[in-house]
Amino acid sequence: MAIPPSSSSSSSSSSSIHYDSLRVLEWDKLCDLVASFATTSLGREALKAQLWSLDRTYEESHRLLGETNAAVEMNKHGSCRLQFGHIDVMLVKAAIRKGRRSMPVNGYEARAVMALLQCAETLQGDLKVAIKQDKDWYSRFMPLSEVIMEFVVNRSLVKMIEQVIDEDGSVKDSASPALKQSRQQVRVLEGKIQQLMERIIRDERSETSNLEVNKVDGRWCIKMDSGQKTSFNGLLLSSGSGVGSTIEPLSAVPLNDELQRTRALVAKAESDVLLALTKKMHLDLDNIEKILKSLVHLDVINARATYGLSFGGSSPNMFLPDLNSSSKSEANNREWTLYLPKAYHPLLLQRYKENLLKAKKGVNGASSVATVDNASPVPVDFLVSYKTRVIVITGPNTGGKTICLKTVGLAAMMAKSGLYVLASESAQIPWFDSVFADIGDEQSLSQSLSTFSGHLRQISNIRLQSTNQSLVLLDEVGAGTNPLEGAALGMSLLESFAQGGALLTIATTHHGELKTLKYSNEAFENACMEFDEVNLKPTYKVLWGVPGRSNAINIAERLGLPSVVVDTARKLYGSACAEIDEVITDMEKLKQDYQELLDGSRHHLIRSRELYNSLLNTKRKITEHGINLRYKKMRDVSDAAATARSILHKKVRQLSASAKQQPSQPPNKSAANTSSISLDKKEPTITDRKAPAVKAINQSSADRSKLPKVGDMVHVSSLGKKVSVLKVDSSKGEMVVQAGNMKLKLNVTDIQRS
Repeated sequence: MAIPPSSSSSSSSSSSIHYDSLRVLEWDKLCDLVASFATTSLGREALKAQLWSLDRTYEESHRLLGETNAAVEMNKHGSCRLQFGHIDVMLVKAAIRKGRRSMPVNGYEARAVMALLQCAETLQGDLKVAIKQDKDWYSRFMPLSEVIMEFVVNRSLVKMIEQVIDEDGSVKDSASPALKQSRQQVRVLEGKIQQLMERIIRDERSETSNLEVNKVDGRWCIKMDSGQKTSFNGLLLSSGSGVGSTIEPLSAVPLNDELQRTRALVAKAESDVLLALTKKMHLDLDNIEKILKSLVHLDVINARATYGLSFGGSSPNMFLPDLNSSSKSEANNREWTLYLPKAYHPLLLQRYKENLLKAKKGVNGASSVATVDNASPVPVDFLVSYKTRVIVITGPNTGGKTICLKTVGLAAMMAKSGLYVLASESAQIPWFDSVFADIGDEQSLSQSLSTFSGHLRQISNIRLQSTNQSLVLLDEVGAGTNPLEGAALGMSLLESFAQGGALLTIATTHHGELKTLKYSNEAFENACMEFDEVNLKPTYKVLWGVPGRSNAINIAERLGLPSVVVDTARKLYGSACAEIDEVITDMEKLKQDYQELLDGSRHHLIRSRELYNSLLNTKRKITEHGINLRYKKMRDVSDAAATARSILHKKVRQLSASAKQQPSQPPNKSAANTSSISLDKKEPTITDRKAPAVKAINQSSADRSKLPKVGDMVHVSSLGKKVSVLKVDSSKGEMVVQAGNMKLKLNVTDIQRS
């Protein structure tokens, strides 16, 4: 993308550095990829311009990210489709421009305006339905819901366009009576002329004649071969060697003239219809233009969201770093300056998806898919603690160092631009005011600069422009010159960036001296690209906290270089360096073992949590089962007691009835004697035997008179606790009580008044 002109040389130089940095990060390619998800041409243009904006504030970045989140929610909901590909926005734009100039629009432009207004009305209606179902969707779709609800659609204009303009952009016959009459007359005249032409050709037809009906400038005529003679008179309209002649028969001239006049009437009637339509549209031009801008804006937002969903991105947690913090507690308790778990390079992931799609469509089928799967990109983990300001990455060539730099740089720009970051979970990314990069061979032939000089000039400009909120990415710092001088210069540059020249600096290098900076300055951290010495190829994984070591001599030995050469190289390399490499080897092994143990610990921790939750669930079920059994037993006992009382009451009533019938029997001697004996011996009579039952009934009646009221607290001995009275049935001597979460039906004899 071309750098926009600047008003001053200093600002032009600053813009040049920014754009050069984004170019080497391949930001232009990513912008084209994201813009391809827009459904309108204006949306694609607007999105590219937005992504290339360099003066974006933190608040603007946060707003863009909020818009993207809302569009993702809307896409997941599915009812409100932000798809505008069926609208020809360029025709709408042309209609607005003509309306401003009081020029009549054509049918295609009018239909495009109608499609725009109908789309806005449909989108607003779908949103209202979603909000009616759940009002929370309005806030979850903000700020998109606010934009959509502001649409004001002129239904009368839409209806007028539907009535006068056909789907193919032509004016309908029914648009006006004059137009309908003129078109009917045109059809009648064309029918007459066609019959005339066919009769002339039929009369002139012979074995050698070659005549056909033709039109020239709207006039019906006959085309014939060169030199061919005819019996009718006519006007020569065109002729040429080898192309024949075109003649308008004299008998057709009056009809052609009348047809031309009628067509002029048709054109006039169509023009009047379109002019009337334009006048009505002119009254609503501001609103049409506002809706167009809003839909293009929604298209831009939806393109950002669709890209994130298509590539499995996640919304980054972007924060404004506290530059005055000197401790973790002051830095809002943040553990990381940058947290990018399993982050993908977006362009590599796109290429992989394209290759996978081609393989699925290819002839080889499954074998091709398997081959592409084996070449899938490797995600990188960037876990930069809050104290770290400079990261030094070492490793072999083609080991993935440069890809790591580009992945971080693109992720920072994506978060700043309101895009989702392609990471396994929500990334934590500080808001960088600028992203500077010096990557690749930037040798300047026009300025006669060497590779080293070109890099040095770029790094110098970066150092002048960077602030304590910038991200600086340096590839092969200190390379291209004497190793000792290059290492010294690289160390000095990185220390300068660590002292406030940038919020975070990530540099790759082959200079071993730069690895030692970590041990004298806590702002530095080492990392290296893992190398598989068995298979002699990089794994593209980052090992944190471990400085890289040289593998050249070992690789040379494995590749079959003569042992004499290898041994001599090891001697020249030095025993001290070899010992350092051994220490680094042990550290790498320790790091790998630690990582394996950490992964295992995480697995067991997750499994322990699952088992713990399962045990809690089982304990809860056992407790509930025990309570249910206890309540069931109480209900069974209560039911049995109620049954026993019912039987007892029945027996008592039978005894009472029997006692009442006994005195009515005729007295006799035996009865008298018996009664005398009974009185003498004090034996219990029926009346005496029923006394306890009567007493029990009386007691029960007394208890009923003292039944508790609703809301009283009573004690249930079988439960061993107090319960609340919910309902009392005095006729049956029963009540319903609340015991915890259970409702029980008890008899009055089962409770004690509190």
